[in-house]
Amino acid sequence: MMIDSRLKAIYDNKTETDAEQQALTDQFAASLGPGGVDDMLDGACTLIYMFMQWLRMAYEDHGKDVIECVVPNLVATLRMMPKSVRPEAIPTMAGLLVAAGTGLSPSLWRKQYGYWTKDELNPLEATVFLLAEHINRLTDDRDFATRMITEALSRADEG
Repeated sequence: MMIDSRLKAIYDNKTETDAEQQALTDQFAASLGPGGVDDMLDGACTLIYMFMQWLRMAYEDHGKDVIECVVPNLVATLRMMPKSVRPEAIPTMAGLLVAAGTGLSPSLWRKQYGYWTKDELNPLEATVFLLAEHINRLTDDRDFATRMITEALSRADEG
């Protein structure tokens, strides 16, 4: 939901984070507690995995490689965000994308390097956001990525 909210703000040309929205996000994160934060991080990694798997299939249908088509552009975009994304976090985000693009769990890949640092949280959110936006641009549908996840969750609840 946070990613969908950010996408809608960008599409509506609201480049500044709404103070009320940020306060609600901060309050939500604070209410999670340590276990909830871990679940949120795993959820972000699951989104990365799902988005990269969809992108892998889409690019393979056109004879292209997802790593080659997605990772360089996403890394370049992260590098243009120095206020939100510290340079030392970018290799970790690239690693998450490569892991997911090759069918590995981004969460398990990341855990081999220890616990998440505070400096990696904004880049993680930005990575999920940029993947969702990439999918929306490819499909020419501003809600495609959100709808894809919503449908996947609905199918999981039915099973």
